[in-house]
Amino acid sequence: MDKLRMETPDLSQANIEKLAALFPACVTEARGEDGKLKKAVNFELLRQMLSDVVLEGDEAYEFTWVGKKAAIVEASRPIRKTLRPCPAESVDWDTTENLYIEGDNLEVLKLLQESYLGKVKMIYIDPPYNTGNDFIYRDDFAQSQEEYSEESGQVDEETGDRLFKNTDSNGRFHSDWCSMIYSRLLLARNLLADDGVIFISIDDNELYYLKMMCDEIFGMPCFKGNISWQRTYSMRNDSNGIPSEVEHILVYSKKADWMPNRLPRTEKMNSKYKNPDNDSNGEWQNTSAFAPGAVTHQGMVYAIQHPFTGKLIYPTMSACWRYSQDAMLEYMSGWTEYKLVDLHDEEERARICGVGLDEVRKNVKAIVLADSLEIARSNAERIYNRGQWPRFYFTSGGKGGIRRKTYMDKVSGKPATNYWPFSETGHTDEAKKELLAIFGGKNIFDTPKPARLIERIIQIASDKDSIILDSFAGSGTTAHAVLNMNKADGGNRKFILIEMMDYANSITAERVKRVIKGYGEDKRKIEGTGGNFSFYELGEKLLLDDGTFNSNIGEERIREYIWYTETRTEYAPRQNDDTKYYISKYNDTAYYFYYEKESVTNLDNDFLGEIKTKADHYVIYADLCSISDKKLQEYNITFKKIPRDIVKL
Repeated sequence: MDKLRMETPDLSQANIEKLAALFPACVTEARGEDGKLKKAVNFELLRQMLSDVVLEGDEAYEFTWVGKKAAIVEASRPIRKTLRPCPAESVDWDTTENLYIEGDNLEVLKLLQESYLGKVKMIYIDPPYNTGNDFIYRDDFAQSQEEYSEESGQVDEETGDRLFKNTDSNGRFHSDWCSMIYSRLLLARNLLADDGVIFISIDDNELYYLKMMCDEIFGMPCFKGNISWQRTYSMRNDSNGIPSEVEHILVYSKKADWMPNRLPRTEKMNSKYKNPDNDSNGEWQNTSAFAPGAVTHQGMVYAIQHPFTGKLIYPTMSACWRYSQDAMLEYMSGWTEYKLVDLHDEEERARICGVGLDEVRKNVKAIVLADSLEIARSNAERIYNRGQWPRFYFTSGGKGGIRRKTYMDKVSGKPATNYWPFSETGHTDEAKKELLAIFGGKNIFDTPKPARLIERIIQIASDKDSIILDSFAGSGTTAHAVLNMNKADGGNRKFILIEMMDYANSITAERVKRVIKGYGEDKRKIEGTGGNFSFYELGEKLLLDDGTFNSNIGEERIREYIWYTETRTEYAPRQNDDTKYYISKYNDTAYYFYYEKESVTNLDNDFLGEIKTKADHYVIYADLCSISDKKLQEYNITFKKIPRDIVKL
């Protein structure tokens, strides 16, 4: 029976834990009435997270900068743009689950929230490093120099005079970058699955600002590491200070309990495993018989008598036996017969545990020989000569110390550390040579990443059917790596790429096409990986802020959007003698867009008389409908109202 608690649970802390799961940036620490630290809610930041306007108040505590509140608002502000399908730029449009989207990643990330919320297993981004010549993202919340100076306190609001020497260009430089990346990270976190993780490449310029932002957005317990990638294979003669040979990759998970996959074992690792005793369990490596934690596992600190020499073996200082006493007794009985005896050796066990004699656990028995040493030695020698020794064995022909067998088939792969040498993950020169090979020797991109680097990330952070997102797609390395991995292991990983620069089609998408189909000639020809992707463009705003159609985008684009949203298939202009308002037919449903830019349209009997296409069902868009619901149902017609302000027509 459970004991009755004499106090109610701390519901406040329980609720804070729930908030932390949704808004980790809004949970901080504060001292309670007892003076102890406890979790608390930053209500001002929480109010801002839940608001679609910039709230009043100073941004003067924690990690902040001018424009931070506006960046939060921008991440939450809805947009009314759509994705325009481009089948001609795609590969196997009808069958693919891979996406390539050309457009501003802030807006595209917002559009992805509906379809991919909580579904992305791994995100890799390689954002602009803010070196002074590569920052190109300036969002709607960016301020003029005068607005920045006033908000940051660099201008006296009453006199307009500057308060100190003008250093605002450098401050603005970092603030703009922080605002740009902050809003995008907020949106990226929403897309991560509960077992998802994000990897962010960065150099020293913004590393520490980026880490503070990620600590807020993902929560400090979700920080999983700062990987140092050895980007170069030769020493650089940098002019400023210590030459930099590594770049950083910050790793944050959606949930704090995330663990990376193990890497495949190497031949060097496996070479340490032998089978000198012909063990039926296979090859093994000798490992320590002891484990740390003597002071907290005092019942596992005792003597074991050596079956060959008769000496008492104790764990080393601060260590205990690897397994429980029952298990150790069973292992040792594989050599000869043993029994448990109290040796009253508290002094020796206290020394090993590092505690006083009065603190050591009493009545812990030793595992000692049940027969004479002569009989025990004879039994042990027979087992040694036979082979297939017990799990705990003795070195040097039985005369040495005790060791433990660790079998190779019980050991998982190689753990990933936070140092990735170029020998395992490639370097910048390798990345450039990859692009040169793909594009026939043309140097088309300055800062690519090697495919091996992204493949390593995919290995430790995804499964064979994961969705992988790169919202700063650059030269398309992430897609290249995904396709390589799928070809190598037969996986079905899906990628989503986003790129807005002018090379989005000519470099990023083109690289993916060539990797899929193969590239190079003669001896340098590289076989294609196979695969596919669908290409989309971020279209103009289809609906205005008041919810009505944006007539400036053109009727054909609206028809294209309607067709795709209704059928999810490629749009092809009508080719029959039906009314000009006819779009096309799909799955025995005929679609009509009864629209006139300068006048109101009405779905009535006259319009029905113009319809020539035979179908089981009809979907008709118009401004008004004067046909009764009964008749619409009789003719299998679905009326959909065109969203526009007809009062102004």
